[in-house]
Amino acid sequence: MMLLEHDGKALLARYGITAPAGLLVDSADVLPPFDFPWVVKAQVPVGGRGKAGGIAVVHTVEAFKAQLGRLLGSTVGGHPVRECRVEQGVSGSECYISLMLNPATALVAVLVSESGGMDVERGDEAGAMLHADAAFDRACVLEAINTLASQLGEPAGLAIRDVGKRLLDAFFSLELVLAEINPLFVQADGTWVAGDAKLVSDDNAIDRQPAFLELLQARADAYPDVARKMECGFDFVRLDPQGDVGLVTTGAGLSMQLVDELTQRGCRPFNFCDIRTGQFRGNPARLVQALRWISEGPQVKVVIMNFFAGVTDLGELAGLIGLALEQSPELKVPVVIRLIGNRLDAALEILGSTQRPLHVESDLERAITQVIDIVQPTALAATRS
Repeated sequence: MMLLEHDGKALLARYGITAPAGLLVDSADVLPPFDFPWVVKAQVPVGGRGKAGGIAVVHTVEAFKAQLGRLLGSTVGGHPVRECRVEQGVSGSECYISLMLNPATALVAVLVSESGGMDVERGDEAGAMLHADAAFDRACVLEAINTLASQLGEPAGLAIRDVGKRLLDAFFSLELVLAEINPLFVQADGTWVAGDAKLVSDDNAIDRQPAFLELLQARADAYPDVARKMECGFDFVRLDPQGDVGLVTTGAGLSMQLVDELTQRGCRPFNFCDIRTGQFRGNPARLVQALRWISEGPQVKVVIMNFFAGVTDLGELAGLIGLALEQSPELKVPVVIRLIGNRLDAALEILGSTQRPLHVESDLERAITQVIDIVQPTALAATRS
């Protein structure tokens, strides 16, 4: 889960990382109680907001209202803007620091630079970014931070050492996979303030992190995908609100493969799904919930279910699919089901006796062709001819 900047700064404040005075707004009814300039920032889980027009500096109430009106309801980086953080403008030398867990090596990548801000990538290309890999250990990461900070000039080095040990504490205590401050505004005396913050959590650790559980309870609307997972126990992520294909699949890799296959063939997957059949326990509730969410997609024309069973009994699964379809009357579109694995024959017999017409295939290619035939019948006919 990538935290919105406002929430990330609130969490970092618990570890002594200060940020400019700011508040969260969804209208211009409340004006900030601090002096101009004000910085209006779209709250979306994506980087590069400045270059995408998601950040504006204003010096009057009229400009504030105009920029807020421009941003609220717009899309930045593919994400709808429902809230903005408005904070007091600050200045100083723009530096950079981040800690990132590399899952392939189990090492923590430590990056620091005296050249932060929107053009941090340019500074990286010019060799301004200093990098070290440290073992996943507090002492080792702190040593890496201090070693890199010693290679910077002052006051940047002083600021990086100070903020680094605080960021390190947050990184390990909150079980983050990324903690980044960019820009870190540094003054001539070495004091600093976090101009922006990007925190990404380990989703597998959320249920044992009270801070994240409190956040999801208070702001579920801001993190709908994670809130759904915590409530229902499986992954369902809306990829494209205007998508034309709904997915019900088990296994993250299988779902991502199907998303890629459909996208390459001109379809627009509505969602990602890892429904985890091993936790059904004879209950179709997860399937019903997934189908109901998919039915909310205004452009969804077909649903594809893709189950590659190992120990899963496809006969039992087929029965649950039939029950789920009966309990999801709001789903009006065709359903294509690809099944392969244990007790396939029993599953085909059960699904063949359902009242709802289904397209059932054991071959993934044929199933995808069925989907394309429904979504893009004209294009498919032209391809075949």
